[in-house]
Amino acid sequence: MLAIEKMTRAFSVARGTLALIGLAVVLAAVLPLPREALIRHVAAAAVPEGGDPASVQAAGTILPAGAASMQEREQRAVAEFIARRYRVAETASSAFVSTAYRAGQEHAVDPLLILAVMAIESRYNPVAESSMGAKGLMQIIPRYHQEKLLEHGGEFAVLDPEVNILVGAQILREYMRRFGATETALQMYGGAMDEPTAQYAGKVLAEKARLKQFLAQALRRA
Repeated sequence: MLAIEKMTRAFSVARGTLALIGLAVVLAAVLPLPREALIRHVAAAAVPEGGDPASVQAAGTILPAGAASMQEREQRAVAEFIARRYRVAETASSAFVSTAYRAGQEHAVDPLLILAVMAIESRYNPVAESSMGAKGLMQIIPRYHQEKLLEHGGEFAVLDPEVNILVGAQILREYMRRFGATETALQMYGGAMDEPTAQYAGKVLAEKARLKQFLAQALRRA
């Protein structure tokens, strides 16, 4: 009997919510109140007594800034930092950061490390090219990684920023597995295995530390 009552109550709430959303659409067409504010107001009214407002999300509802996930806030803060520090368009830096976080999750690599490699390798220039034939954000040399690039359409895909980041993260992960130490993996990535002072790895790790410090400060202020 209790289960039936719960199902009935849930059905009533759902029906009431849909009715209120429909009302919002009608009122938005005839009243001067801004559409977004009206929808938020009606959505709030649809929350059951004692319920969580975040549980009611109608199609088209604009969530408040506080509803963004921690990862989204992290990415936004890092993208703003990169845009200012390296004079990159914020739309571009946001895309680079988003892809780095996705690549990091896919290949189990810290996204801040991926971004730090980009900073040292190309200063976030997606069309950068070295005299050794390294290309793109993460300065990948196509002839050494043809198999990985083939999965994304071939060698010419290396200058696609998304492909470049994904393949670069994959290379990093392979080196980390092979050598077991981040510093050694970075030296291999930078073609500096013979460098006794590990300057390349030091630069990357210092940049990662800078990103991490800024991120911590930005999230404390938020």
